[in-house]
Amino acid sequence: MAWRMTHALPTPASPLKIGTRGSPLALAQAHETRQRLQTAFVLPEECFEIVIIKTSGDDRALIEADKPLKTIGGKGLFTKEIEEAMLRGDIDIAVHSMKDMPVAQPDGLVLDCYLPREDVRDAFVSLQANGLADLGEGDVVGTSSLRRKAQLLNRFPHLQVVEFRGNVQTRLKKLEDGVAKATFLAQAGLNRLGLERVSKGAIAPEDMLPAVAQGCIGIERRGDDHRIAALLSAIHNVEAGQRLSAERAFLEALDGSCETPIAGLAELAGGTLRLRGEVLRPDGSEAITDEATAPIEDGAELGRAMAEKMLKLAGPGFFDWRG
Repeated sequence: MAWRMTHALPTPASPLKIGTRGSPLALAQAHETRQRLQTAFVLPEECFEIVIIKTSGDDRALIEADKPLKTIGGKGLFTKEIEEAMLRGDIDIAVHSMKDMPVAQPDGLVLDCYLPREDVRDAFVSLQANGLADLGEGDVVGTSSLRRKAQLLNRFPHLQVVEFRGNVQTRLKKLEDGVAKATFLAQAGLNRLGLERVSKGAIAPEDMLPAVAQGCIGIERRGDDHRIAALLSAIHNVEAGQRLSAERAFLEALDGSCETPIAGLAELAGGTLRLRGEVLRPDGSEAITDEATAPIEDGAELGRAMAEKMLKLAGPGFFDWRG
């Protein structure tokens, strides 16, 4: 392998440091990354060190669990300290859930390695109902996702939606306590944790288009670290990269923050990329959807074009509702 000939591999004495948050899902994703690197280069586990970094978002999300994420700092709350550690050289790479990543990276960092994508769908979770069709007038659904809230209110206006955050166990306890009758989790996260049984069923994208990049793990590195870039190229999944190129270009052109209900999904068939997109008013009162195809190599351009079209259709003030 060319990488072996031109770059020094990590060793037990000088391990590659993998930065991650300490949640069960974050650790599962870091372990998957480590395993893929071990396999690619036939290295023992001791050649890699998983470094847990506590972020400001970890504390605030617990203390202010009843507040929307955007009001306590947005997505960057869960990446800031990890990215600062990488810029200092304390860690070599950082492992992220791509659906939670802002579209712009800090100067000096790049995101260009993606692992094979897991299930993109949302999982319906409830102790009382088997699916959305079982929910009746006034039933309460818990979610912290602006996208899911807007999609629910748009398609099921008879439901009530309350703020609902926390790990799988926390959310199940809230369901037991009657805070809500149902909630949603990413099916990919449940699969990676071995908790598929928690889901009453995955919701088809036709019924609830997922978040941009849902189900995909991204690995961030320093832009000038050519050794790490060469190493990561061995585990990069080209198809995931092609799909995310379109989805994240769509997101960036629309907004790029966690303050707008946006959904997007790119799929490949042969040499063609199919992109579906949706933007909604935060209160669910209106949704704009679109679908288009293009050659795979034009995915990013397709994403930007779709976003521009939607912005024209939405017009000024579309996202201004604050409830």
